[in-house]
Amino acid sequence: MGGALFGYFVYSPVPEVPRLSGTLTKGTIAVGGLKRTYLTYVPRGLAKGAPLVVVMHGSDENGARIRIETGYGFERLADERGFAVVYPDGYEGYWNACNIVGDYSANKLNIDDVGFLTGVVDTLITEIGVDRDHVFATGVSRGGHMAFRLALEAPARFRAVAAVAANVPTPENFKCRRAGPGTSSVMIMNGTMDPLNPFDGGEVKLFGLFIGRGKVRSSRESGQYFADLNHMAGTPATNQTQMADGVQVEQVLWRNDSKVEVELVAIHGGGHGIPQPYRRHPRLLGPSPKEPNGPAVIWAFFERQRPKVRALPDCDACSATSPLACAGSRPQSRRTVAARGDLV
Repeated sequence: MGGALFGYFVYSPVPEVPRLSGTLTKGTIAVGGLKRTYLTYVPRGLAKGAPLVVVMHGSDENGARIRIETGYGFERLADERGFAVVYPDGYEGYWNACNIVGDYSANKLNIDDVGFLTGVVDTLITEIGVDRDHVFATGVSRGGHMAFRLALEAPARFRAVAAVAANVPTPENFKCRRAGPGTSSVMIMNGTMDPLNPFDGGEVKLFGLFIGRGKVRSSRESGQYFADLNHMAGTPATNQTQMADGVQVEQVLWRNDSKVEVELVAIHGGGHGIPQPYRRHPRLLGPSPKEPNGPAVIWAFFERQRPKVRALPDCDACSATSPLACAGSRPQSRRTVAARGDLV
């Protein structure tokens, strides 16, 4: 009985592998005397100067795992929108983010993950010709915390970041140092029913018992933290969208005359993970809404940070206030999609 109940809460069905145009390759890089690894997905026929999206996994995971947990959502978008995706592997399954509290090697050894991730970006700029000015990073849970660190310490290398299921640590639990006066553009996407990352702030623990990471700010305070660092005064714009199954999405957007934006996407009725139509998260992590399509919302945020290359008035106009309405509105590529292998 106990085993069946445990299985009920931790089971998550494996999503179907989509038909993709490109190839996935393994890569290695030496940083700080350590051999670090990553996976790169490049769509077939990707043009030089395309954007790059770095996708970071959660605790005790790796790049191969976050591909599955996102339902291959970023690779699906990469085929449609024309960008490369890289899945780096944390040190022994973890990232050295901004929190002080954390009993794992990456934190205790003060692993240089900023150096690792910027090194991977530089390598891919050389090897596949991605645009150094259009590099973005996103992560879920611990990967989201690492996205915060990149926004603070490497804003010159990462135009924008998106942190999912993560809040900024409170001052006594915070060790990051800003590289300069501003940050990257930042999106925070959190569920209000997350049992691990408390939406309203507090101790990061699973049901108050496990996985201690110290205290974090609330989701709204986390957004305000980055808004204040970028001198975004005034009341942010808000927008609410009703989704299926009673889920509501609240967007809070801070902007000023700079090129930086800060946005909070609050998933009312969401748990710990990225919402998506491709995969259900383990029940232990709370509700797993199929809407909105988290990867598409994140890409819409990243894409609007780019200089306009061609006129797309309908989407660009609405994306400034409601990216959800635009997440699937751009025309899909006519590139032929064919299965060309999965994990190598």
